[in-house]
Order: sequence, then structure tokens, then C-alpha cells
Amino acid sequence: MNEFEDLLNSVSQVEPGDVVTAEVLTVDASQANVAIAGTGVEGVLTLRELTNDRDADINDLVKPGETLELLVLRQVVGKDTDTVTYLVSKKRLEARKAWDKLVGREEEVVTVKGTRAVKGGLSVEFEGLRGFIPASMLDTRFVRNTERFVGQEFEAKIKEVDPKENRFILSRREVVEEKAAAARAEVFSKLAVGDIVTGKVARITSFGAFIDLGGVDGLVHLTELSHERNVSPKSVVSVGDEIEVKVLDLNEEEGRVSLSLKATTPGPWDGVEQKLAAGDVIEGTVKRLTDFGAFVEVLPGIDGLVHISQISHKRVENPKDVLKVGQEVTVKVLDVNADAERVSLSIKALEERPVQEDEQKEKRQSRPRRPKRQEKRDFELPETQTGFSMADLFGDIEL
Repeated sequence: MNEFEDLLNSVSQVEPGDVVTAEVLTVDASQANVAIAGTGVEGVLTLRELTNDRDADINDLVKPGETLELLVLRQVVGKDTDTVTYLVSKKRLEARKAWDKLVGREEEVVTVKGTRAVKGGLSVEFEGLRGFIPASMLDTRFVRNTERFVGQEFEAKIKEVDPKENRFILSRREVVEEKAAAARAEVFSKLAVGDIVTGKVARITSFGAFIDLGGVDGLVHLTELSHERNVSPKSVVSVGDEIEVKVLDLNEEEGRVSLSLKATTPGPWDGVEQKLAAGDVIEGTVKRLTDFGAFVEVLPGIDGLVHISQISHKRVENPKDVLKVGQEVTVKVLDVNADAERVSLSIKALEERPVQEDEQKEKRQSRPRRPKRQEKRDFELPETQTGFSMADLFGDIEL
């Protein structure tokens, strides 16, 4: 007992909470043994008190002969040997220093590393100190899978520091928003309606494609993707494609840019006069049927109208009664108007007029005209001054 008391008294100068300098004596699989300078006692530095990375190899972090600054946690007395050692920590000393550095630095941007996906957000490390970023503050859109940030280094803004409560909250979203705002302002300062710019397809939706212009996402609406009608966005572009687009409209206040892909490519109506002319007879495909006629595709992207009166010599009540979508037809070009993007077509112009109709017309033209009937008149017998007698009426009859 006397020897044990003497041993305790010899190390009384080391107290929990002290910051000491120690030399690494040995390193094994899970801990390092160190000699605390000026005390004559040893300490134990475990992997857990070295780093938050549970998969780290302790031999990559400390080497025999290396000198470390450590925080004394508590005294440990051996059961069998009655030796006195101290549990020391490098990680907690760094965390204490980090807390001291953080106080009063709210709203400052620092670089952190994602360490673990936890409930409600992401655990991060800053200079040995563990912080927390809620999922709602990770990005401009709510992040459900926070796992993708584990192992990444990124900037975040300090929102709350409370050493007593061990509370350290940060926001990556604010940093992203501020950078986006700066980039957006720069992009809008360089853009003008009518410009042809290069961008990368960021994402595709059912109504179009969003193009990253280097800080601003512009929308190419479905109707501006291609000169062809009713195309699927995915059939025109793919995510990651670099394309040239034309700026149609800018709205800096709302951060909107309207773009067009088809405006940068030749349209089907360009030079159509050299491809089509009145009198041409061509093959086409019925694309649409309406009450007033049928639209027939005669060239890629060019639909001409066969008016209901030009479908047949016979009376047609509804184009659907004689034509079907997808049907191949032969048509005659009646007129081409490139400026108005209109082509007039006829089917009946290629068909012979029915004989019966011609004969009836000829009969109507050759039938002799009936003489005009004379108007019926009312006659009055002339009046005589002397009158008349029976002899005047029957004088020439022999009795």
C-alpha cells in the first residue's frame, strides 16, 4: 500500500483536462502508448480518440517517436500491476481548439467534410469538431439521400455555435444560393435576346429540356426542340449533351431564360420553293384529319392541306369517311406559300370526273329550250254605235 501511495503522489502533477506533450512509444492495432513529457508516466491514445473515422488505420495516423499535443481525459490504474496510466485524446483537444475558433464566427463560410448520414441530415467535421447540417439546409432542393455527401469536402455557412450544448449547426444551402445568385447575375449581364449560346443539357422533363448556361438553367420548351411536331424531348437531346441554343426571352427578376434549339437549325420551310411547285404530283402521308380537310405530309416537317372540296369529285360530308391517318395518298400541288408556311393540295385533281356526271351535264347543255308561253290576254268585243240584231248574226244562214 505504501508503494502504491508513493506511485500516486509521483504523478499528482497530471490532472484530467490538462493539455500535455507526449511521445509515441509503441503503436498496435487499436491504440498507441505514449510517454507524457516531464511526468514519468505513460498514457494510452486509442483510435477512437484519434479520429472520427472508424475505418481508419491507426498506423497511418501516428508513428513511434512522434510528438503529439494531447488532452488528458482521466486516470487509469492497472488491476494486476498497480501501474498508473492516463487516457489521452488528440481528437478532443482539436475539438476544444475548434470550439474556441468558432465562437463569434456565425455567418462565416468554412470548409467541412461530410462524415456520416444521420437522421434528418448530415454529420460533418470541421478541424476535429463534429457539426450537423439539416437535410433542408444541404441544397436548394430538399435532399432525401444525404449519403452522397459523405466523404466530400464542401463549403458551408456557420449558423449556430454553442460549446456548452455541444451544438454546431451549418448550412450548405445558403452558400449554394449565394454562389448561384452571383453566377446568375453574371450570366444575365452577358445574355441578350437573339444570342446564340452554348450550354449543357442538365435535365429533361415531359415539357422540355433545361440547359445549364453556366449559372442559369434556361428552358427549351417542347415546341422549341425540333421543327417536327409531337416529338419526345428524350428523342432529341440527352442529359450531358452540349448544344447551341438561341435566346428567345429573358426575365432576370424571376431567373428565367427561354431558349430555342430549332431556331439554330435549318427549318423545313427554308428553300421550300426549290422543292415544291404548283403542278407537282407527289406522294404524301395523311397526318391529321379535321372537319374542313386533311393535312398531308409531303416533305419532312411540311404538311399541306387537302381541303374537303379537293378530296373527291363526289360530295364528302366528313374527311374521316374517305381518309385515314397514316394513309399514303398521291396529291397534286395547287399552291405554295413559303412566307405563310402553307401548301394547298388536291386529290381529286388527279382523278377523272365521273362519266355519269359528265353525261348529265351534257344533257343539260344540249336539251332544247322550250318556247316561252304567250301571256294570256283578255279580249273585249268592240263596241258599236248602232248595236246589232239577230239578222246580223244569222243573216247568212238559209232557212
